[in-house]
Amino acid sequence: MADDTYAPSATPWVRDHVATIEATGDTGTVDIMGLPVVLLTMRGARSGRLRKVPLMRVEHDGTYVAVGSKGGAPQNPAWVANVRAHPEITLQDGTRTHDVVAREISGAERATWWERCVAAFPPYADYATKTDRLIPLFLLEPR
Repeated sequence: MADDTYAPSATPWVRDHVATIEATGDTGTVDIMGLPVVLLTMRGARSGRLRKVPLMRVEHDGTYVAVGSKGGAPQNPAWVANVRAHPEITLQDGTRTHDVVAREISGAERATWWERCVAAFPPYADYATKTDRLIPLFLLEPR
């Protein structure tokens, strides 16, 4: 059952970034390693509560992608399960919000987007060498 109560992240930097974005209404007021972020709002896979996560801004021709890197950790970030369970999400870039549907990509489409991801945030290339899992990529398409 859906619950419109926002459930803040247990991770302090995520909570702090989300609080700053909410206070200013602008994702441009925070960054990760000096690079821009977007804010994704989604439903929790198990709780159904609203979850928010700042991610690296990877955009090409008005289309965005979400990268489930978790710094190359052996497991996916928690938000990946949320997006797989509830792909209708809201993306905020700067002061603009977009309703999008997340679609996990693979094959040649993933390879093309992976190059764009690494161009936007070069540490992704290193993260991929640190884990045996294929880092999931989700194309965020307008609903």
